[in-house]
Amino acid sequence: LLLTAVLPLAAVIIVLLITWGISINSSAAQERERNTLGEMFSPPTSVPKCSLSRVCPPSHIALRIRSGAADIVGPTVCFDGKIIMSHALNNVGPGLNIAVINGEYNTQTSHKHGALSFFYFFFIYTLTKDPKDILAHLKKIKRGMIVLVASFDDVTQKMTNEMREIFSEMGSTLISSVKRRDSWVFAGRAGTKIKSLFEKQAVNDEKNNIYGGWPEMVEVGGCFPRVFSD
Repeated sequence: LLLTAVLPLAAVIIVLLITWGISINSSAAQERERNTLGEMFSPPTSVPKCSLSRVCPPSHIALRIRSGAADIVGPTVCFDGKIIMSHALNNVGPGLNIAVINGEYNTQTSHKHGALSFFYFFFIYTLTKDPKDILAHLKKIKRGMIVLVASFDDVTQKMTNEMREIFSEMGSTLISSVKRRDSWVFAGRAGTKIKSLFEKQAVNDEKNNIYGGWPEMVEVGGCFPRVFSD
């Protein structure tokens, strides 16, 4: 009689254990599913840099380049979330404003010489306006360095065909057509001849200009490849 009573009790215990095990496994599976869905739909922890609409992947760097407006407001260059050239920083001037960043993008220099400006280490000093000196500094930019360019007022006053060729070798496809008072922005790499996707031009046209003798301001922005490759 005792054995008869124990058997149903054992069966009940076994059923309870099985049910409990299934419940635990089901709860664990649901928790894993919730975690997976949370990772998929939770907002990103990073904030887009340079006012971009999305966060750049680790292999790319955020940038935004805005040309000057007429001869009144200077250009703005944002790189990796930092404004490195602007009217407010007082490191831009009439002509071409150029930021040069080395392959590791942590060394930056800045020269400013009338119609052309370079950006290095945030130091600014005035050089001669002789096109030969401007060309010499352009030739010092090493192959693979990132080059960011923004126009202000007129970029053609000191521009020579040899300078245009250097920009073409950086990936510019519009520099050959840039004329007096055109707005132009560009990002490329020195000496690579790889067509840049970061370039825009607004043509100086009296019928369509919005700033009297100057066209509209132009800008480009996006995620620029961090690593140089042929």
